[in-house]
Amino acid sequence: MLKKGDKVIYAIYAMGRMEAIWGKDCLEFRPERWLRDGRFMSESAYKFTAFNGGPRLCLGKDFAYYQMKSTAAAIVYRYKVKVVNGHKVEPKLALTMYMKHGLMVNLINRSVSEIDQYYAKSFDEGYIN
Repeated sequence: MLKKGDKVIYAIYAMGRMEAIWGKDCLEFRPERWLRDGRFMSESAYKFTAFNGGPRLCLGKDFAYYQMKSTAAAIVYRYKVKVVNGHKVEPKLALTMYMKHGLMVNLINRSVSEIDQYYAKSFDEGYIN
């Protein structure tokens, strides 16, 4: 039982890999776990604690999401992204997690016709008005 003045410490990295929180596939890279009907749906700030929650919620959270989405969309729209063959992808644990060896990728230009096909499909499926 916690008493007034007790300190509570939690490990964000560990919580992001807990089966009790994320299910049996908690250690798998599955970006689609954040999608519902093809659209991004954020988890509770108390489940995905990268930006904290409650009265201590990070003021830059929304800006970070907007920046991440617009940057990722611009890159994926124009290029195919492939990790360089043989490059070791390994996170480095720190206050902010980053890649231990960087993330070496090749960017392959998408053709205009490929971009047009993607845009037409997105329009047909209702993702773009």
